Amino acid sequence: MNKIISVIKRIWKIPDLKSRLLFTAVILIAFRLAAHIPVPGVDTRALHQLFTKNQFLGLLDIFSGGTLANFSIMALGLAPYINASIIFQLLTMVVPQLEALSHEGEYGHQKINQYTRFATVPLAAVQSFGTYFLLKNQQIMGAVSPFQLLGMIVTMVAGTMLLMWLGELITENGIGNGISMIIFAGIVSRFPVSVGQTLTILEPRGLFNLIVFSVMAISVVGAVVFVNEASRKIRIHYARRIKGQKTYGGQSTYLPLRINQAGVIPIIFAVSLVLLPSMVANFLAGVPQAAIARLAQTIVTAFRPGSLVYNLVYFFLVIGFTYFYTAVVFNPEKISDEIKKSGGFIPGIRPGKPTVEHFNYIITRLTLAGALFLGLIAILPAFAQSLTGLTTMTIGGTGILIVVSVVLETTKQLEAMMVMRSYDGFLK
Repeated sequence: MNKIISVIKRIWKIPDLKSRLLFTAVILIAFRLAAHIPVPGVDTRALHQLFTKNQFLGLLDIFSGGTLANFSIMALGLAPYINASIIFQLLTMVVPQLEALSHEGEYGHQKINQYTRFATVPLAAVQSFGTYFLLKNQQIMGAVSPFQLLGMIVTMVAGTMLLMWLGELITENGIGNGISMIIFAGIVSRFPVSVGQTLTILEPRGLFNLIVFSVMAISVVGAVVFVNEASRKIRIHYARRIKGQKTYGGQSTYLPLRINQAGVIPIIFAVSLVLLPSMVANFLAGVPQAAIARLAQTIVTAFRPGSLVYNLVYFFLVIGFTYFYTAVVFNPEKISDEIKKSGGFIPGIRPGKPTVEHFNYIITRLTLAGALFLGLIAILPAFAQSLTGLTTMTIGGTGILIVVSVVLETTKQLEAMMVMRSYDGFLK
């Protein structure tokens, strides 16, 4: 505890870090205040009761940070932006122009981010339209005029764009990744609500189940920390070079390859897609055609959170996105070229194509372990709820993974900034 206090004091003494921390705190407070500004025309009391009874809506509310249960101006959360990011990351693999743009460094990434923001607007409009009809089918919202509906859609789209802008402000001027920090703040803000709901329905047997759930949560936190920090170290040896009377190189170092290269991104991507069939089906359940309505109801039942179909699709989506995102962030050819240019090589492996194949061999197997772990974490809530019967504790392994991952990444960034400031002070 004393060590933590001393670290906080050191951070507070560094003006740049202190301003970044305060800026991040102010933005997160603004986000939580805006999350309680409701869209006009909604019965919020009936809405809260509906979210308490419906697991699907409860899961949506967790990832929106409670904004959906309040039906606030930020009710859509960052889901449209995340979906747009998924679309453009997939397009960069199939569209030559976007693929070439992604290789143009910072300029290319800025252009793709700009396209992603443009795509977020229509996606947010479609999702807000679907959210309205979802609530209308549940008798939470009555009929509205076209102008009222348009105003509601514009308000929700503006809320998503505001949230996206706040996330980018944190990334540029605050601490950590802005999008992850906002999702983190939303999940943490819902935790006391889930605990309160659980304590109100506890029976004598329920206290034991709560203890079991707490032990499982602590175990998951430990496992997440272990896997996130675990890595395979590849030994890199540098050839000895002699220039004049000086000798360069000849030393060895290690290239760490993390088991979980993709971090929490596959979980966020998979959640956005696995909830999509239920959202579309809920929208179609109220159409006059009986056949379409029956099909929509079947899809809603099949993709109910906790069902076998939902868990299987969720599990394999996480695995698929883990491999996809690892392929995006880890380029064996580029790393092999950089090692070769600096005069390095892997002992027993020739430079060039054999090194690339060696990296591919290792990263494929490491990614499998990381993907299976993320997949199990994703479907953990279903097992926890069936074992303990606590349906109100819907945060589950996914939320814990996001929270722990964001805390670890933010801590590492703070440490790196502190080290950099220490070197700056030493050089001065």
